[in-house]
Amino acid sequence: MLHRNLYLGIWKDLARAKSMVFLSGPRQSGKTTLSKQIAGQFSNSIYFNWDLVTNKKKLIEHPTFFEDIQRKDTTPPLVIFDEIHKYRKWKNYLKGVYDQFSDRYRFLILGSGRLNVFQKGGDSLAGRYFHFNLWPLTLGELANQRLAFKEFAKNPLQFIKEDPKTEKIWQQLFRLSGYPEPYLSGDETIYRRWSINYRQQLVREDIRNMTELKNIDEIEVLFSLLPSRVGSPLSLASLSRALQISPTTAQKWIKTFESFYLAFLIKPWTKKISRAITKERKLYLFDYADIASEAARFENMVALELLRAVSNWNDLGLADFKLHYLRNKEKEEADFLISQANHPFLLIETKLSDEHLSKSLLKFQSALEVPTVQLVHRPGICKVISNDKQQILVSSASRWIPLLP
Repeated sequence: MLHRNLYLGIWKDLARAKSMVFLSGPRQSGKTTLSKQIAGQFSNSIYFNWDLVTNKKKLIEHPTFFEDIQRKDTTPPLVIFDEIHKYRKWKNYLKGVYDQFSDRYRFLILGSGRLNVFQKGGDSLAGRYFHFNLWPLTLGELANQRLAFKEFAKNPLQFIKEDPKTEKIWQQLFRLSGYPEPYLSGDETIYRRWSINYRQQLVREDIRNMTELKNIDEIEVLFSLLPSRVGSPLSLASLSRALQISPTTAQKWIKTFESFYLAFLIKPWTKKISRAITKERKLYLFDYADIASEAARFENMVALELLRAVSNWNDLGLADFKLHYLRNKEKEEADFLISQANHPFLLIETKLSDEHLSKSLLKFQSALEVPTVQLVHRPGICKVISNDKQQILVSSASRWIPLLP
């Protein structure tokens, strides 16, 4: 069993302050496995899965079924609710459970939908829980060389020595994605079988059963078009023409892909960028290993590494971080910008093999006055280039990403 120590640490931090914690993330990213590892830290625990008919019956007939647990000692039990958000009255149920039992039990709520969308004022659960995400495996997690955030923030241009083991992990992620089952198999045939089945399950089961969308065949076709759009500003008009649907419908379906962790989008950054584009977002996939373009696949991998880091920092309450990209009307672009409290924090560019700096990257760094990294998929690269009074790290991805907190 692969121990997800990064996320165990986040759980411990959040669980100290709240007796109810929500954990959401893509289907098959390892939430159930992580919950078992968390349960292993408790003397008393019980696991409930709404997808099991016997469990549904148990909850309906005996809502406080967890009181029947046979205890080993007097410590508070952990109650794990998996996929409980599929229950129509789940929020009111959890509110009642929390209000009655929060001083005697600990609750972990798992879901393959974005449970944090309910984290709003006026919601019946507001203020009763903390939330964190579990992402597919990343190099930042697997290499286990992460810096403390404060150390990283002081100098984001640090890097590790060249390490064949770390490079091997990176290449395996590139071939097989970061989903535990195909990654741990080490087999591209298993990955391809898994990937086809995974997409079909999400679209034909989860999306069909949990939304009011009826055009499942067309939704599948739309998703099949997305790998070729990775890395470019997403044109809803182009997608709508291809499928002969309205841009509003295309946008609705894309948002559904976001909700079910099939894709994520990032917004353009506009502050201090002359003639910046303001609307079109860039789209990336969680299952990226079948993206045909190696350059786009590499960019997608880096996007997921950065999303993981930004998400972890936000979940821990370090600050308000967001992931953006830069592009102006002259089509000058930089792939990623991390902002902190609405100010530039770190600029990142990706290149499959080119270690030369683009004029646009130099221009954007000068405008934003922010630490900058150019990541290259090819191994064996690591140098620091001056840009007036600032510096840019040009590094193989496998030498910089392992340090991401």
